[in-house]
Amino acid sequence: MSIKQSNTLNLNDITALVKDTTPTSHSKSNIIFRKAIASALFAMTDVVVLFFSITFAIALHKSFGATAIDLSHYLSVIPFAIALFPFSYLLRGLYPGFGTGVVEELRSLTYCTSIVFLLLAAATLLVSEPLIYAQPLFITAWLFSLSAVPLGRAFVRKVCGDKRWWGIPVMIIGAGKAGEAIIHALQKHSQIGLRPIIALDDDSNRWGYINTIPVVGGLELAPVLGDKLQIDHAIIAMPSVKRERIHQIIHQSEQHFSHLTVIPDMFGLSSLWVSVRDLGGILGLEVQQKLLRRSSYITKRALDITLIVLLGVLALPLISVISFLIMIEEWRGAIFFRQERMGRGDKRFKVLKFRTMHNDAEQRLEYLLQQDEALRAEYEFYHKLRNDPRVTRIGRLLRKFSFDELPQFWNVLKGDMSLIGPRPYMPREKSKMGGHDDMILKVHPGVSGLWQVTNRESGFEERVHTDIYYIRNWSMFLDIYIIARTIGVVLFGKGGS
Repeated sequence: MSIKQSNTLNLNDITALVKDTTPTSHSKSNIIFRKAIASALFAMTDVVVLFFSITFAIALHKSFGATAIDLSHYLSVIPFAIALFPFSYLLRGLYPGFGTGVVEELRSLTYCTSIVFLLLAAATLLVSEPLIYAQPLFITAWLFSLSAVPLGRAFVRKVCGDKRWWGIPVMIIGAGKAGEAIIHALQKHSQIGLRPIIALDDDSNRWGYINTIPVVGGLELAPVLGDKLQIDHAIIAMPSVKRERIHQIIHQSEQHFSHLTVIPDMFGLSSLWVSVRDLGGILGLEVQQKLLRRSSYITKRALDITLIVLLGVLALPLISVISFLIMIEEWRGAIFFRQERMGRGDKRFKVLKFRTMHNDAEQRLEYLLQQDEALRAEYEFYHKLRNDPRVTRIGRLLRKFSFDELPQFWNVLKGDMSLIGPRPYMPREKSKMGGHDDMILKVHPGVSGLWQVTNRESGFEERVHTDIYYIRNWSMFLDIYIIARTIGVVLFGKGGS
């Protein structure tokens, strides 16, 4: 008997699988095919992007009068040079890369790409005419590649992430709160490539379905169904189970799954960034708050000043046009809107924005919340209104493309804010931050941030947890990822209202 591998199974299929003794070679070939297609797509995209990055760098230097550059020398070695990149990515485990997080992939790509360029630069010392390989050209090609390769791979995930053939099957062991959250997360972020197709639980009250994913029992079926469905990945999502039982489940499962992930007994704190520490043979997990380090603050501030100066100069014409349009629409109104926010160390400052509301916005809000119970409930949950009647016509356009926040570049330059960081909270929101205000107010709020580019429609509580996650998981690669996502939000008009 053969059951077609898909993202959804039903209980009848599973019953038939358990009873059947026929090898599931079709499922195995299906998974191999998925991995091969994804690897080929990523490899081809990497090669094409790298080729255009290098050739564009060469053309750019030629256009600026670099007559010493002999194209024939470069064109003869480009095929060999480009072949080194996918080889290094392969060694790093980036093919097919299912299950690799975006930030981790960006870190790996940066390391591999930089190492290969260093090797190529060193290899030029062995040629008879090393000076024909201009150092500025190497640097330009390297910088183009660092940004172009991740964007190319992101495009592949964007196009293929929701396809049925994308990804590999995953078994979820445990269907409680943790298991349900894992299923929701993996289905929501399908581009990761880990597709839950079945869940197991000893509690018969949980048998049924979670978002079309069948939940069956008990856990003794894990080896059988893992082998039948050719599942290499399993996630043990039972953080509240006693340690002895977890050890038993791991022992029973580890020989059947090449990849076994255990959700630790700190599920409520799942956003914590931890690193492994060997304490004399005893495993320790170090909780880190990376953005609270002094070195991180200095690095981030230097990056802020550099980027704000560059972006500010480029944005000046746009700022002038927007100011003129605001004046035309409501002549008596101010161009800028200032509002008190909480900054680093709970220092109060005036955040600067383009005015997007009518002059009597606060009075209109008070009247609306008194008259409309549904709007009042929406405002209490989101702390904003999706279709806010207080917003002007120009204001809606500015919010759609997030142009209303351009004046905050001045706040960054003054040191009140950072380019990337937690959302700047209003003083009246402090009591609603669930005790997390102490950590959030230890860093500068950001013009953009993780919450703004991931789930702007989430409630206030989830926004707070997203900001905590950012502080604990901060890295330069995470900031680069958020900046790239912010550019996408601006270009495609996905800003908030």
